[in-house]
Amino acid sequence: MKRFARPRTGAAAVVSVLSLALVTGCSDSGSGSGSDGKDGGKDAAAAAKPLSDSELGKLIIAAADAKGFKVSPVSKAQAFAASKKDVKVVDEKCAPLAYVLTGFAPGDSASFVSRTAQEDPTAKASASPTKDMEDMTPEELEKALGSVTDALGSTMTIVSLSSYEGDGAKETMSSVSEAIKGCGGGFTATAEDGPQKFSKVVGEKASGNGDESVAFAADGDAEGSPLTVHAEVARHGNTVATYYSLSLAALAYDGKAAAYSVLAALIKAQTAKLG
Repeated sequence: MKRFARPRTGAAAVVSVLSLALVTGCSDSGSGSGSDGKDGGKDAAAAAKPLSDSELGKLIIAAADAKGFKVSPVSKAQAFAASKKDVKVVDEKCAPLAYVLTGFAPGDSASFVSRTAQEDPTAKASASPTKDMEDMTPEELEKALGSVTDALGSTMTIVSLSSYEGDGAKETMSSVSEAIKGCGGGFTATAEDGPQKFSKVVGEKASGNGDESVAFAADGDAEGSPLTVHAEVARHGNTVATYYSLSLAALAYDGKAAAYSVLAALIKAQTAKLG
């Protein structure tokens, strides 16, 4: 099975999806380098009391917030490691990137929640197949196979929220940005099941949401097949939202897939819920 985290989705009926994922690169609203920071508004919230897991649970995206997506909690079977402390990185400065890529909070947070969100291929279909394949007409079989293709062609994203004491959220964003500058040549994250290597990290243009945001792409390896994953990290006061995405088609077809990125609709939906 191919490594890379483990968000199993509807496509897992055909392919076991392992999604480790993303790294963070910095970008401003125009150049693709540095961070998109906004000095006003919610900056005072950095000194506020951090939110609890329960409070973050009410703020993280749900299916009702994102039309056309299936949203669910991240299960233990999907996790790269049992806990954040089990993720090891030889080069300590790259640890914030490794945490984002393994589905954990990028900094020393007071609370944390996460969800998986996958484009729902059934939203494009009038109905799911109700017959066995051998009983289908050619037209029904074509439609059923089309649903499988849609699932494999979709993008899966792990969305997380983490909340911090004092200036912890700002410091976390700085550590992520600095890690991108110092870890562009890649790094390796290791857990109980073994290592996951990333050979390259590059900054991408961030959405500009929140008080500051950074985005990136990372080249990884899924059992010998190259795979590029994408992520964005955004600060909203003393809460940090992370998004890391991978193409199920790229995972299934040895890295061969159309260009993609973190879906703007998910970022927009989560940003709206954070207020």
